[in-house]
Amino acid sequence: MSHFSSLQDARAYFSRDYFAMDNKMTLEALTEDGAVCAMQVTERHQNAEGGLMGGAILALADFTFAAAANNAHHPTVAQQVSLNFLNASKGKQLISTASCLKSGRTSCVYAISIKDDLGRDIAQAMFTGFKL
Repeated sequence: MSHFSSLQDARAYFSRDYFAMDNKMTLEALTEDGAVCAMQVTERHQNAEGGLMGGAILALADFTFAAAANNAHHPTVAQQVSLNFLNASKGKQLISTASCLKSGRTSCVYAISIKDDLGRDIAQAMFTGFKL
Protein backbone atom coordinates (compact mmCIF):
# COMPACT_ATOMS: atom_id res chain seq x y z
CA MET A 1 0.00 0.00 0.00
CA SER A 2 1.35 3.43 -0.95
CA HIS A 3 2.02 6.03 1.72
CA PHE A 4 1.17 8.95 -0.57
CA SER A 5 -2.38 9.18 -1.90
CA SER A 6 -1.25 10.75 -5.20
CA LEU A 7 1.73 12.13 -7.07
CA GLN A 8 0.62 15.61 -6.02
CA ASP A 9 0.57 14.53 -2.35
CA ALA A 10 4.14 13.21 -2.67
CA ARG A 11 5.28 16.39 -4.44
CA ALA A 12 3.79 18.49 -1.64
CA TYR A 13 5.63 16.40 0.97
CA PHE A 14 8.98 16.58 -0.86
CA SER A 15 8.61 20.31 -1.52
CA ARG A 16 10.04 20.60 2.01
CA ASP A 17 13.25 18.93 0.79
CA TYR A 18 14.91 22.30 0.25
CA PHE A 19 18.21 20.93 -1.00
CA ALA A 20 16.46 18.99 -3.76
CA MET A 21 14.21 21.93 -4.64
CA ASP A 22 17.12 24.41 -4.68
CA ASN A 23 18.98 22.06 -7.04
CA LYS A 24 16.07 21.81 -9.52
CA MET A 25 15.07 18.22 -8.71
CA THR A 26 11.52 17.16 -9.51
CA LEU A 27 9.40 14.09 -8.79
CA GLU A 28 8.04 12.95 -12.15
CA ALA A 29 6.34 9.63 -11.38
CA LEU A 30 5.59 7.37 -8.44
CA THR A 31 4.57 3.71 -8.34
CA GLU A 32 4.11 1.18 -5.56
CA ASP A 33 7.71 -0.03 -6.02
CA GLY A 34 9.55 2.84 -7.68
CA ALA A 35 9.89 6.46 -8.66
CA VAL A 36 11.19 8.66 -11.45
CA CYS A 37 12.85 11.99 -10.69
CA ALA A 38 14.64 14.53 -12.86
CA MET A 39 17.13 17.34 -12.43
CA GLN A 40 17.84 20.23 -14.76
CA VAL A 41 21.62 20.49 -15.14
CA THR A 42 22.79 24.06 -14.60
CA GLU A 43 26.11 25.82 -14.06
CA ARG A 44 25.73 25.28 -10.30
CA HIS A 45 26.05 21.51 -10.87
CA GLN A 46 29.44 21.79 -12.58
CA ASN A 47 32.79 20.96 -11.06
CA ALA A 48 35.96 23.02 -11.62
CA GLU A 49 36.60 21.22 -14.92
CA GLY A 50 33.15 22.13 -16.24
CA GLY A 51 31.79 18.59 -15.95
CA LEU A 52 28.83 17.44 -13.91
CA MET A 53 29.81 17.10 -10.24
CA GLY A 54 29.51 13.58 -8.89
CA GLY A 55 27.78 14.86 -5.76
CA ALA A 56 24.95 16.26 -7.90
CA ILE A 57 24.42 12.82 -9.42
CA LEU A 58 24.44 11.17 -5.99
CA ALA A 59 22.02 13.78 -4.63
CA LEU A 60 19.55 13.00 -7.44
CA ALA A 61 19.89 9.26 -6.77
CA ASP A 62 19.25 9.87 -3.06
CA PHE A 63 16.17 12.00 -3.78
CA THR A 64 14.80 9.28 -6.08
CA PHE A 65 15.43 6.60 -3.45
CA ALA A 66 13.71 8.76 -0.82
CA ALA A 67 10.61 9.20 -2.98
CA ALA A 68 10.33 5.50 -3.85
CA ALA A 69 11.19 4.05 -0.44
CA ASN A 70 9.04 6.47 1.56
CA ASN A 71 6.08 5.76 -0.69
CA ALA A 72 6.45 2.05 0.08
CA HIS A 73 7.11 2.53 3.82
CA HIS A 74 7.20 5.83 5.66
CA PRO A 75 9.63 6.66 7.14
CA THR A 76 12.60 4.95 5.47
CA VAL A 77 16.17 6.27 5.52
CA ALA A 78 19.25 5.35 3.50
CA GLN A 79 21.56 3.04 5.40
CA GLN A 80 24.17 2.22 2.73
CA VAL A 81 24.79 3.51 -0.80
CA SER A 82 27.00 2.34 -3.64
CA LEU A 83 27.31 4.45 -6.82
CA ASN A 84 29.12 3.69 -10.06
CA PHE A 85 29.72 6.46 -12.58
CA LEU A 86 29.39 5.13 -16.12
CA ASN A 87 29.63 8.06 -18.55
CA ALA A 88 29.94 11.82 -18.55
CA SER A 89 26.62 13.55 -19.12
CA LYS A 90 26.27 15.54 -22.34
CA GLY A 91 22.63 16.50 -21.79
CA LYS A 92 20.78 19.30 -20.04
CA GLN A 93 18.71 17.03 -17.77
CA LEU A 94 19.24 13.88 -15.72
CA ILE A 95 16.47 11.32 -15.29
CA SER A 96 16.70 8.93 -12.33
CA THR A 97 14.61 5.77 -12.00
CA ALA A 98 14.29 3.75 -8.79
CA SER A 99 13.14 0.14 -8.67
CA CYS A 100 12.63 -1.93 -5.53
CA LEU A 101 14.59 -5.19 -5.59
CA LYS A 102 13.74 -6.35 -2.05
CA SER A 103 11.42 -5.10 0.66
CA GLY A 104 11.78 -6.89 3.98
CA ARG A 105 10.38 -6.25 7.42
CA THR A 106 13.04 -3.70 8.46
CA SER A 107 15.09 -3.06 5.33
CA CYS A 108 14.79 -2.61 1.59
CA VAL A 109 17.08 -2.54 -1.46
CA TYR A 110 16.59 -0.25 -4.45
CA ALA A 111 18.43 -0.03 -7.77
CA ILE A 112 18.71 3.49 -9.19
CA SER A 113 19.50 4.11 -12.85
CA ILE A 114 20.47 7.59 -14.01
CA LYS A 115 20.44 8.65 -17.65
CA ASP A 116 20.70 12.02 -19.32
CA ASP A 117 18.11 13.41 -21.71
CA LEU A 118 20.20 12.12 -24.64
CA GLY A 119 19.76 8.53 -23.41
CA ARG A 120 23.32 8.05 -22.12
CA ASP A 121 23.76 5.84 -19.05
CA ILE A 122 25.34 8.16 -16.48
CA ALA A 123 25.35 6.17 -13.23
CA GLN A 124 23.97 3.14 -11.41
CA ALA A 125 23.39 3.09 -7.66
CA MET A 126 22.28 0.57 -5.07
CA PHE A 127 20.59 1.80 -1.89
CA THR A 128 19.90 -0.19 1.23
CA GLY A 129 17.20 1.45 3.28
CA PHE A 130 16.24 1.05 6.92
CA LYS A 131 12.55 1.23 7.78
CA LEU A 132 11.98 3.24 10.94
